[in-house]
Amino acid sequence: MKDGKDLTHLDASGAARMVDVADKPVTRRRAVAEAVVRMKPETLAMIVEARAPKGDVFAVARIAGIQAAKRTSDLIPLCHPLPITSVTVDLQAADSAVLITAAVETDGRTGIEMEALTAASVAALALYDMCKAVDRGMEIGTVRLLEKSGGASGTWTR
Repeated sequence: MKDGKDLTHLDASGAARMVDVADKPVTRRRAVAEAVVRMKPETLAMIVEARAPKGDVFAVARIAGIQAAKRTSDLIPLCHPLPITSVTVDLQAADSAVLITAAVETDGRTGIEMEALTAASVAALALYDMCKAVDRGMEIGTVRLLEKSGGASGTWTR
């Protein structure tokens, strides 16, 4: 939303459309998103101590997040496919939870926020999948953008 009123994915009649970015300059763009997975303390201990029955939970979640960033335009209908130059997915244990932070970069004509949000979300889902046999009560929450930079709108930080 440029002025708080215009939704760029809607045409004049209100129909959904893919935004034309052909005339926008290529700039360095970066976005960071997070997701939190809450769980029983025993589940977190199992992950940290590498005792999960399915294997290395953090490694699988990290790879899932990276793959998800690369496939965002296949999942979100109006996203442009972007030439991603870097994806990092970090997972940290904290108070009966795992904090997932995904950072994605590109040199492109449109933002990379959706790729960062998708990476964090899918990493959380993969973590859930790896541990659901021992803790079905895990909760995925607080998926949010933390920062973005590049493009005409510049830098934004939560």
